[in-house]
Amino acid sequence: MMDTRDIPRAQDQLFSARQSARNKFAALVVGQPGWGPLLKYELVQQLSQNVAGAVGFALRKVMFPWLLGACGRNVIFGQNVVLRHPHKIRIGDNVVIDDNCLIDAKGDTNRGISIGSGVFIGRNTILSCKNGDIELADGANIGFNCEIFSASRVSIGKETLLAAYCYVIGGDHDFSDVSEAILAQGRRSVGVWVGAGAWLGAGAKVLDGVTIGDRAIVGAGAVVRDAVPDAAVAVGVPARVIGQRDGAVRW
Repeated sequence: MMDTRDIPRAQDQLFSARQSARNKFAALVVGQPGWGPLLKYELVQQLSQNVAGAVGFALRKVMFPWLLGACGRNVIFGQNVVLRHPHKIRIGDNVVIDDNCLIDAKGDTNRGISIGSGVFIGRNTILSCKNGDIELADGANIGFNCEIFSASRVSIGKETLLAAYCYVIGGDHDFSDVSEAILAQGRRSVGVWVGAGAWLGAGAKVLDGVTIGDRAIVGAGAVVRDAVPDAAVAVGVPARVIGQRDGAVRW
């Protein structure tokens, strides 16, 4: 079902004359009102976010869980990892979030981001919510420079691999009124579901409303706008199914 909830632009919030600078920062980054959450957020960021080497790893391992909704054992946060609305981020055991990642659970009514145990998130990757939810199931492996965006729900299955530069986009722009700018027409979202044990090749792009089945393979550079069945192989722009992993191939 399509979700047409109001998804405010960051510009509208940043330049609103109705809020103080502190309240704008709290709404966009901290996600909780009041001085207490803001001061705790600033303390953790200033003392640990940019610290290099083993000392930085140790500080973040101790301090980042203070901000999170839940954090398991043996979680490694790389240097310059940015957390937004961290109280809505839940992380399991034995997780690696590499350098320069953005984990953004922003929203007023969403549950946020759930990262299962054994997940690896490569450097420079972005998990971004605009009032949506993201779930990475146990053992998922997200390569470097990927982006997962959700304005409703995006689910990545157990032990699924996203190679570098993959985009999974759980949202779209309404462009039905040709007389209006696209940015003036709001956002809509159905969501994206990627099954367990699937593999998205480097640079693959999965558009809103798509379901990719368990153990399916999407070729490098493909643009997926239609469903891919379980254990199917899909390639191309737009992606089309060329066969199944049992060896049957259709060109």
